[in-house]
Amino acid sequence: MNNIMYTLMALAGGVGLSFQAAINSRLSAGLGTQPLVASFISFGIGALCLGLVGLAMADWQSVGAGIGQQPLWRWLGGFLGAGFVFTSVFLAPRLGVTNVMFLFIIGQLTSGMFIDSLGLFQMPVRAAQWWKIAGLSVMLCGLCLFMFGERLVQLVRH
Repeated sequence: MNNIMYTLMALAGGVGLSFQAAINSRLSAGLGTQPLVASFISFGIGALCLGLVGLAMADWQSVGAGIGQQPLWRWLGGFLGAGFVFTSVFLAPRLGVTNVMFLFIIGQLTSGMFIDSLGLFQMPVRAAQWWKIAGLSVMLCGLCLFMFGERLVQLVRH
């Protein structure tokens, strides 16, 4: 049952990312095409929401005991998250939400398989099997068809 809930949670997260890109790109347009400012506002609201929920639910004693013991690389997540939000705000109106999300997914899967296969960042090692590479290749072909299908059809017709 947990795996079903985790799967649904991940799918909902993916839905949220697409909505976020569209909503934040419209915020940027409403602010005079300022994707950096829109990203900052979005990230600030998100941090505020997480902070309020964290106040109620987090074990702050454990946080206090461990926060100073973290290696520097563990603090990069916020930087990467901010970069993701900015990139989605900047690219969604230029490439379309679907294209941006498709590219994000391919990038996530490729880097995720790399991290898993090498056990980077202290993650458990999960071998990159041939079927995983084949599945990623099929998705890459799908991305090419999705993004360039119209041009391919026009080339075939001429």
